[in-house]
Amino acid sequence: MKAVYNHHHSLHQGKSEFFRGAQVPAFERADRADHVLAEWQRRKLGEVVAPKDHGLAPILAVHSQRYIDFLQTAWLRWVALDPGNAPRDAFPSVWAIRTLRDDVLPDSFAAQLGLFSMDSGTPLTAGSWQAAKTGADCALTAADLVLAGARTAFALTRPPGHHAGADFLGGYCFVNHAAVAAQHLRGKGASRVAVLDVDYHHGNGTQSIFYDRADVLYVSIHGDPKTEFPFYLGHADETGAGAGAGCNLNLPLPAGTSASRWFEALELALAKVRAFAPEVLVLSLGVDTFEGDPISHFKLTSVDYLRMSERLAALGLPTVIVFEGGYAIEEIGVNTANALMAFA
Repeated sequence: MKAVYNHHHSLHQGKSEFFRGAQVPAFERADRADHVLAEWQRRKLGEVVAPKDHGLAPILAVHSQRYIDFLQTAWLRWVALDPGNAPRDAFPSVWAIRTLRDDVLPDSFAAQLGLFSMDSGTPLTAGSWQAAKTGADCALTAADLVLAGARTAFALTRPPGHHAGADFLGGYCFVNHAAVAAQHLRGKGASRVAVLDVDYHHGNGTQSIFYDRADVLYVSIHGDPKTEFPFYLGHADETGAGAGAGCNLNLPLPAGTSASRWFEALELALAKVRAFAPEVLVLSLGVDTFEGDPISHFKLTSVDYLRMSERLAALGLPTVIVFEGGYAIEEIGVNTANALMAFA
């Protein structure tokens, strides 16, 4: 198995985020990927390769033009407002919520940042666009490897992607790498693609991008949105719409869920994937289900990720694995490597 490594990921390093009313050091840190890469190399899991530049077309296949235009210029505009902004991350202060219009693009940078954001916990930095764009190239390169015959390829990138919608950022995410990979696989000939999301947090962006489509299945095991981020999507009654009816499965679990209960949900997820009979699987791999994660509340141990890996690999599908969340920094390398072992 090859790991496609985002050599630009460290260009995005938020200084802080807003969490439960306080401004705190950012949980989504550059050393997340560094620890995973180090453990990958220590275990000799496979070759590490650089991504190929795929341009903007595959990103624009799932994200709106005006949103990507905004991301490409956002930092320069932020600093142009006030040179004193250069050492400060950009955060939104207004949002286009219910009854307010989102069809007219305002001229104000602050208004645009709010229009294209879902939260105040995602710092926009000087390198956010470059890191996210290269992350998409990692996912696309991993997809190309699988299309060329590799059984599995791993996109080792950050910031993560599954919370990013077609036209908004949030949850530390700017470009939805899993969705970009899934759409690329479809465009290159895979008739049916399944996206399985095992991150602690529901991939609201991935769900919304494919919600009315029958060619891409989305399945997620995650913390119950009644109490867990992203709060406003991820309920069990969200099963798809229109042509996509029945092609969305959410398996929300309460905070404190044990490993045994989580694996019961995994079996339901795997059954759904098998019934869909996809040609390729995209795995959104988050390891924030770990018992020691500082912002999540499941009880999986490091050993449990070995079992997870075995069950996922047993699907026998060509698989593109995209790195998502996980914020227990000291354990993230071991946990991620364990989740990859059966594939490697």
